[in-house]
Amino acid sequence: MKTIVMIPTYNERENIEPLIKDIFNLGIEDISVLVVDDNSPDGTWEIAERISREDPRVYLLRRMKKRGRGYAGVDGLMYCIREGADYIAEMDGDFSHDPRYIKDMLREIESCDVVTASRFIKGGSDSDRGPFRNLVSRFASIYARVLLGVDVKDPSLGFRLFRRKVLEAIDLEEIISIGPSIVLEMLYKINLKGFKIKEVPVRFVDRKHGSTKLDFLALLETLLMVLRLRKMRKQGRIT
Repeated sequence: MKTIVMIPTYNERENIEPLIKDIFNLGIEDISVLVVDDNSPDGTWEIAERISREDPRVYLLRRMKKRGRGYAGVDGLMYCIREGADYIAEMDGDFSHDPRYIKDMLREIESCDVVTASRFIKGGSDSDRGPFRNLVSRFASIYARVLLGVDVKDPSLGFRLFRRKVLEAIDLEEIISIGPSIVLEMLYKINLKGFKIKEVPVRFVDRKHGSTKLDFLALLETLLMVLRLRKMRKQGRIT
């Protein structure tokens, strides 16, 4: 079974090469990596391009237009489908998502359709960040769970593994999120389709290199997207 790990990146020059190495060091059979880079000014795409020339298991999708986490996510996931992946993982490129959990996800997906990492179930943690950011993350998760009716404790963490059929069922071309809210939007639509979702505990760690892409505007976009998705559902525009 072919697995592709999709990593959207923007200015991850210091992280991308060691992250790719760690993924391959897991020893998982038939696994590849797709770097989806939004033409990073720090040259992340150049590093990924060099690695892809040296290793056929590494793909690069360099995006020049419509930058943003949402656009990158859609383009990357569709690329993985075209490449014939049976399982498709998505994760951040800053080591906040430890690649060692990919093995746990592949084991758990044998009994479900989607595996999502969780800081907020038994065995998970988000203790590496300050108490304020931790509180904001928990509030956003409860807010999304209650308003969208998704029984997932950590719906906003974008570290997941999908069966191919799940992504084909939700029509990626209809995704409306242009930023990090794509994580919530996809989970909501997957839940409405009745797919089985399972959470696995992870320890979330703050990035050691580079600067975070999540700011107040990104958080606000996510919170507003929850209300927009609810409205679209009531209008019958999401089924």
